[in-house]
Amino acid sequence: MTEQHARQPSQEPSERFERGTDGPKVILVGVDGSDSSLRAAAYAGGLARRQHALLAVVYVQPVMAAGAAFGVPVAETTGQIAEDLVAQIREATERMRGIFDVRWEFHTLHGDPYTGLVRAADELKADAVVVGASEQAGHRIVGSVAVRLVKAGRWPVTVVP
Repeated sequence: MTEQHARQPSQEPSERFERGTDGPKVILVGVDGSDSSLRAAAYAGGLARRQHALLAVVYVQPVMAAGAAFGVPVAETTGQIAEDLVAQIREATERMRGIFDVRWEFHTLHGDPYTGLVRAADELKADAVVVGASEQAGHRIVGSVAVRLVKAGRWPVTVVP
């Protein structure tokens, strides 16, 4: 007869952060106003609700020096997109109040979308990242933000069509 030993969990608290131990606690979704990013936000919102996780909605305002050189008010335009996204998210949240209870916060960063999402995921200690599939034809050849996030291999990444 073999003797079986039950493994006892360590009594000492771990000082190291561990992602996804009891399900995701922070789900990050990247939004940019495109239809696919708004579908990604809806998907991530449902996931956050079911997992009782925080939904971190992140918009990375692109920095376009070339546009600014031609006199295009880039900062104002991307700022307006961020304000519109917040308004859309608040409106959707109000419609769902009492039906779905999701804790969420909105973050705006400046720079390259990939770098901004990586930085936000690291700072917020995201357990999962959700993004919309690229709607630009060239990204199928060169690679999209979603593909780059998947290749980084640092979080589970869900790409919503």
